[in-house]
Amino acid sequence: MAKEFAKAFYKSREWRKCRESYIAERRAVDGGMCEICHERLGYYVHHKVLLTPDNITDPMVSLNHDLLVYACKPCHDREDGHFLDRGKEEKRFRFDEAGNPIPI
Repeated sequence: MAKEFAKAFYKSREWRKCRESYIAERRAVDGGMCEICHERLGYYVHHKVLLTPDNITDPMVSLNHDLLVYACKPCHDREDGHFLDRGKEEKRFRFDEAGNPIPI
């Protein structure tokens, strides 16, 4: 979920066009594979530079293809500021063969 200061940016026409053109570029290069693991299809267009209230309005940061990466969901979620980055807490579970969570 986008931070409050970034919500308008991610809904903007400029970001949607930039994202769409970046995905098209990646699909032309390698079919749209994740640029990190190269094993799964990309899912998120991720900013290499963490967006802040100070740089989000700078198109050389927020809309620059050189500062974007097309990442699958698992790779994206491992990046700082995403998914399990709540104070870098450790996972407190694992999954059994049936996909059920088991506390560690």
